[in-house]
Amino acid sequence: MNTLKAALMGQLSGQNMRKHNEILIPVIFVLLWSTGFIGARYAMPHAEPASFLSLRFGLVTMLFGAYALFTGSLKHLSARDVFHLSVTGFLIHGVYLGGVFVAIYHGLEAGTSALIVGIQPVLTAFLAVPLLGERVRGVQWLGLVLGCAGVALVVMNKLEAGLGTPFGVWLSIVALFAIAIGALYQKKYCQKVPILTGAVVQFGAATLAMVLIAGLFESWTITWTHELILSLLWLVVVLSVGATSLLMVLIKQGAATNVASLFFLVPPVTALTAWIVFGETFGLLSILGMAFVVAAVVLVNRA
Repeated sequence: MNTLKAALMGQLSGQNMRKHNEILIPVIFVLLWSTGFIGARYAMPHAEPASFLSLRFGLVTMLFGAYALFTGSLKHLSARDVFHLSVTGFLIHGVYLGGVFVAIYHGLEAGTSALIVGIQPVLTAFLAVPLLGERVRGVQWLGLVLGCAGVALVVMNKLEAGLGTPFGVWLSIVALFAIAIGALYQKKYCQKVPILTGAVVQFGAATLAMVLIAGLFESWTITWTHELILSLLWLVVVLSVGATSLLMVLIKQGAATNVASLFFLVPPVTALTAWIVFGETFGLLSILGMAFVVAAVVLVNRA
C-alpha cells in the first residue's frame, strides 16, 4: 500500500514538474530574448555595429559549427537547404540585428527599438496574406491599428524629447520588416532543417554580410572595455546559444506556441530593464503606446 502511494505521489510530482517547466521555460526564453536590446546598448558606445556583429556572429558560427561537426549533421543539407538558410540568416540575423544595432548606435533607446520590432507578430500576420495565402481576420485588423498607433505614440514622444533620430527609427522599421519576412521565409522553406544545424549556415551567412558591410562602411574600431567584453559574451553564449537551446526544448515539449504568445512581454520587459540599467524614461504617452502594442500582439496571436 505504501509502495503504491509513493508511486502515485511520484507520478503527480513528475506531472507538476512538467507543468511548471511548460510555464517557466517559455518565460525564461522571452526574458533572455529581451536582453538582446540591453546588450546592444551596452556594446554600442565601444564598437561600430557591423564590426561588433561580425565578431558576435563569427563566434556563434564557430560554436554551432563545432556541434555540427561533432554530430555530422551538415552533410545532410542539400544545396537548396544551404541557399534558403542563407537567405533567412541574412534577413533574421543580418538585416534585423544589424538594423537594431545601428539604430541604437545612432542614439535610439533600447526600449524604443524593442517596441518597434515588437509588433513583428502583427506585421507577420499581414505579410502572410500575399506570401502564404492566409487570410486576415477582423480582430487582426484591429491589432494592426492598435500596434501602429502605439508605436507612433512612443516614437513621436521620444523624437520630440531628442531621444533618437528619424534615421534610427527608419532602421528599426527596416529591421522589423526583415524579421517578419525572414520568419515567413523560414516557415515556408526551412521547416524540415533542424534548428541547431541550420543555425550554422544562418549565422555563417550573417557573418559574411557583416564583414562585408564593416569593410565597406566602417573602420573596424573596437575598444575592448569590460562592458564590451561582457556584452559580447552575454550575446554569444547566453542569448544566441542559450536561448536557441531553450527553443529546442520548447519545440520538443510541443510548447512552441507558448513562445509566440509570450513575445508580447519583450517590449515592456526591455523598457523596464533599460529604465533600471540605463535610466531610460517612459512617460504617460510611452506607457499608453506600449499598452497598445501589447494589446495588438495579444489580439493577433489569439486570432
